[in-house]
Amino acid sequence: MKEETKTCQNCKKEFQIEPEDFAFYEKINVPPPTFCPECRMIRRMMFRNERKIFLIKSAKSGKEILSLYPPDSGVTVYDEPEWWTDDWDAISFAKDYDFSRSFFEQFFELTKLVPRYSRDVSYMEASDYSANANNLKKCYLLFNSNYSEDSAYGNAVDKSSFCFDNSHIAKSERCYNSFWLTNCYQTNFSSECEDCNNVWFSKNCRGCNDCFGCVNLRGKKYHIFNEPYSKEDYLRKIGSFSPQTHAGIERAKAKAHEFWSRFPNKYLQGIKNLNSSGEYVTNSKNIKHGYLVREGEDLRYVQYLQIPPHKDSMDLTVGGNGVELSYECVVCGWGKLHKVRFSAECWPDVMDIEYSMFCKSSSNLFGCMGLKKKQYCILNKQYTKEEFLNFRERIIKHMNEVPYIDKKGRVYKYGEFFPAEFSAFSYNQSIVIEHFPLKKEEAEAQGFRWQEPNRREYEITMKSEDIPDSIHDVDESIIKETIQCAQCKRAYRLIKQEMDFLKKEGIAAPRICVECRHEERILQRNKAKFYDRQCECDYEIFKNFTKHTHHLEGRCSNKFETAYAPENPNIVYCEECYLKEVV
Repeated sequence: MKEETKTCQNCKKEFQIEPEDFAFYEKINVPPPTFCPECRMIRRMMFRNERKIFLIKSAKSGKEILSLYPPDSGVTVYDEPEWWTDDWDAISFAKDYDFSRSFFEQFFELTKLVPRYSRDVSYMEASDYSANANNLKKCYLLFNSNYSEDSAYGNAVDKSSFCFDNSHIAKSERCYNSFWLTNCYQTNFSSECEDCNNVWFSKNCRGCNDCFGCVNLRGKKYHIFNEPYSKEDYLRKIGSFSPQTHAGIERAKAKAHEFWSRFPNKYLQGIKNLNSSGEYVTNSKNIKHGYLVREGEDLRYVQYLQIPPHKDSMDLTVGGNGVELSYECVVCGWGKLHKVRFSAECWPDVMDIEYSMFCKSSSNLFGCMGLKKKQYCILNKQYTKEEFLNFRERIIKHMNEVPYIDKKGRVYKYGEFFPAEFSAFSYNQSIVIEHFPLKKEEAEAQGFRWQEPNRREYEITMKSEDIPDSIHDVDESIIKETIQCAQCKRAYRLIKQEMDFLKKEGIAAPRICVECRHEERILQRNKAKFYDRQCECDYEIFKNFTKHTHHLEGRCSNKFETAYAPENPNIVYCEECYLKEVV
């Protein structure tokens, strides 16, 4: 089938549906979308609260619990162990289908009644304050993280240990305040590094040991701001930067970031990819517009797929570890996930389900909520296989004849994901605000809900400027203090686990709270939005290390799609020019 140009019914911009897209839609038997890829992503992201937790009461026991769902979300929430017990069955909430009303109205009435779990966790040990996670041991305030232990304060910390204040790291140990690391050890205040050991304030380094303030190095050791040193001189020089003091960290951070800005960035952050586009894509093949993808294959328009395997799917946000032939899903995966469409929070081991939420180890479901080990159900009502297949076709026909129309006039027929207005989260509680920041008035004008935070106030017992400059001068009693953040002025605490790590690694205690540290970290992260740009390699502007093929012609003519916005001050090169500048 030929490429087709459509107009998005949400943003009204034109978008292309490519032959590969049509082939996939035909393979899983769904119609082409009426929303563009970006608007589809925003709609899915509205159903994901990554790291905001609230204190609410369980609808089952009445006890106070931590929850991803705010008290006014309008949904029914059980504590995690309560949800997984066998003393209740979501089949008891079964509804008859009403052909006088739209499918989406009926389904979302069901989702408000059927309980959902509070924190979205499994196989946790001594990690009660983490959420959206599994297989954590002795972790605190980790989110969207898996198979990690003895770590705290981070998001997307996978298969790692003794790591604090990190975002999007994998298979790493004893790392601090870093972003997008893979196979790293003692890598601190660094970004986009792989296979590095004892590296500080560095960016885009691979296979480096004992480096400080470096950028774009490969297989180097004993370098400071890209200059080589003997081992003895390196150790003597690095001591003068004093990372054990807050003043030393601030000086080094400012110098390193200024130094980084002088060097080019590859248009796509990631390595060992074949025929792939997007941002933060690694060890992957045939990826189009991937974002934060590790070891993926044949994927299009996907985000946050960091736990492989995942392949042959489109329009997924948060998932992996077994996903195949799935479409328009959020938070789905873990185990076998096959032909899952238009669904959220369905894991593990689910197959051939559509328009469902919080369903486990099930197959052949349509419009179901909270079912475990069930098949051939519609709106949680049990049918025979033949009844299910016939009824499903009738409902799809009805969805197309009696679509749901939201407050902004957007039409939802079969083939569209859930309307964003039905999310249990407001715009500023979901991950979408990290990529498409809007003010309250702007979000509401687009039909999104907004919820002002209702934060608890704590009595401040210590100001951050009163923390001793050196970690070696910080007394253990500080863990009893309630400290005022130097930036937002709100309260935060230092925990013993964190203090033990900082003292052992010789890193100054933080002066800002967890939220401000998170925001500062992900400022290094490009957003999930792509732009058409031309390589900026130009001999009249930048001094390159080597001669490139275009050096007599001036600026490189290569064009590409990149997550670096045109107003981004970073220097962006095509892969050919970038690789010539890596030393």
